[in-house]
Order: sequence, then structure tokens, then C-alpha cells
Amino acid sequence: MSSSQLLYAVLDLLLIIPAIILHEVSHGYVAYMLGDPTAKNAGRLTLNPIAHVDIYGTIILPALMFLVAGFAIGYAKPVPVNPMLMRKTNPQTGMLLTGIAGPITNVLLAVASAVVFRVLSLFDLPGIVFYIVGFFTLINLVLAFFNLIPIPPLDGSRVVQWFLKGDALRAYHSFERYGILIVLVVAFVLPSVIGVDILGWYLQHTVYPIANFLLGT
Repeated sequence: MSSSQLLYAVLDLLLIIPAIILHEVSHGYVAYMLGDPTAKNAGRLTLNPIAHVDIYGTIILPALMFLVAGFAIGYAKPVPVNPMLMRKTNPQTGMLLTGIAGPITNVLLAVASAVVFRVLSLFDLPGIVFYIVGFFTLINLVLAFFNLIPIPPLDGSRVVQWFLKGDALRAYHSFERYGILIVLVVAFVLPSVIGVDILGWYLQHTVYPIANFLLGT
């Protein structure tokens, strides 16, 4: 890896961290606003990265995936919430609102970053400045739409569960223990084994058109 590639890899990491942290904090903050102090009591309503690091999901898994596949996905430690304590709404609606808070936060960050990109484009600035702002726009859109996939425990599942009742809801929740495994199979096994890149197709038809529209490029 050249020094230039190393620089951009470090920049990517530094830009991904605040996007993930703000995503997670938004879950806990909305839960707190609904009456659930679980995240606050656990010290998770903080921008301190250390409070959100998951040894496996934030460090080990991305490192192994980068070494094997040349790119990586990861996740922060999930913010704890207790829908039964959300006295301002019912548990299902509480999980819906806390779930969509993360993707909405990332979309708002992407839009704000794109506005900055457009303003900066009026000036003659070094290319790395536009890379930083553009990548922050892109990574927030990736996080938003990736988390909207309706596979438990991703945030999209919190939307789906709002429409389910009884046995259907319990059956859907039972998939949560296998959720990350399903995501890894879809993201890596299917493309390499049978050449079907569902995740890539999904991102190509959501993230990239929106990023091009926001950034004007």
C-alpha cells in the first residue's frame, strides 16, 4: 500500500467513525425522548468513540474482511433500548421511531455535507478537501440504506415489525440471532459463489443515484 493509499484509508476510517457514532447516539436519544433512559444510564448518549466500539464488529470483523476481500463492513456496539419503558408511546411504535432515527440522521448528515460540497465547489481548493466532504456524503448514504435492509437486527426490521402482530411478529424476531450471518452471506458468499450481488445492486440503485444528485457529480 502506497503512502497515498494509506492516507485515504485513514481518512475513510476517520470519516466513518462519526457517521456511525451519530447513527447510534440518535437511537438512544430518541428512546430517551420517548421515556426510556436505558441508553443514557449506560453512558451511550456520548460522542466518545470508545463508548461505542464493539471489539468484534468494529475491529476484528472489518480487519479480517479487508484482508480477505479488500473492503469491509462493520458495526458499532448497539445502543441498548427498552421499548417497555417508552411511556410516551407503545413498544412497537417506540421501536419503529428509535429504529428509523439512525438512517434519518445519516441522510440529514449526507444532505448537510452535500450542501458544504456545493458551496466549496465555488472555490479553487485542493482535491482532498472535496474527497473528504464527498466521501462523508457517500458513507452516510451507505449507512442509511444499508441499515434500512429489513433483516433483523438492522434498522429496516424495526419498520417491518411495526406492521406485524402475534405469531408473525415473534417469528420475525426469531431471525435476529441469524441476522448478521444472513447479511454476510448476501454481501460476500452469493457474489463470490453464484455471482449474484444483491447488495451491490441495491446500493447502485439507491445510494449512488442520490449521491450523484446531491453532489452534482
